[in-house]
Amino acid sequence: MILAEQANHSVSLMCRVLDVKRGSYYAWKKRDKSKRPAEEARLAEAIRHHHQESRGTYGSPRITRDLQDSGETVGRNKVARIMQKHHIVGKPESKWIATTDSDHDLPVAPNHLHREFDVDAPDKVWVGDITYIWSYDRWSYLATVMDLFGRRIVGWAVDDHMQTDLVERAFEMARLQRGIKPGLIFHSDRGSQYASHSFQNLLKRYGVTSSMSRKGNCWDNAVAESFFATIKRELLNRSVWMNTRDVRAAVYEYIEVFYNRKRRHSANGQMSPVDYENLYFKTAAVAA
Repeated sequence: MILAEQANHSVSLMCRVLDVKRGSYYAWKKRDKSKRPAEEARLAEAIRHHHQESRGTYGSPRITRDLQDSGETVGRNKVARIMQKHHIVGKPESKWIATTDSDHDLPVAPNHLHREFDVDAPDKVWVGDITYIWSYDRWSYLATVMDLFGRRIVGWAVDDHMQTDLVERAFEMARLQRGIKPGLIFHSDRGSQYASHSFQNLLKRYGVTSSMSRKGNCWDNAVAESFFATIKRELLNRSVWMNTRDVRAAVYEYIEVFYNRKRRHSANGQMSPVDYENLYFKTAAVAA
């Protein structure tokens, strides 16, 4: 307190009011100052460890949560200052780029989602999308299915084409892993793969309600687009991929090992999708 208030009050006055000897205060101040470099070096090493564990992607907010979960008493401002001083930098956000071709004559579904991305339980709303990855001499394509509740990727597929079969395989993976609950909504853009008779019949077979973004409005499927920005920033744009097989192996490791189970998500209060789901089921069991 004396140290914090010495700009506003004299040290002598505060020592007298607080019944602290001036000599004791100055001795403490000298000892405390001598410990700071060692403490900062220790904290910098811990920050560097968590940064490496995040594959070089975390900035100060997520690293602060990692440190706090490991027992450190530290704030974000201090973490950000140390990261800046030691040149520890997270990966910056990438700009969104439109990739959907909705110039077709197929029927489109109405938008049932209306940008209501906060869902109160798992498997009420899934969102799907496709992105492109350059792999040495050709394009590879990634289709994903995300459960909006915890932002968990519940289905995905990688191939060297972007035909309807690609999104169908991603959906089938999600169905086999999660099952289909009554009232499930599947939201996507208006791309021909999702509007195709084959995919729409697949949704009807399982009683799933199709929902599509409005024409030319990328923000109606912003959560799916945000995941693609993340995986490109943290994985796909950081390497040169030899072929689609290598892309598939890397995507599997990123989604199933890191993203779903370890990576902190701001929409989940900085919890991983799996931890967020587990907390929901644990809370629901206690309430029952």
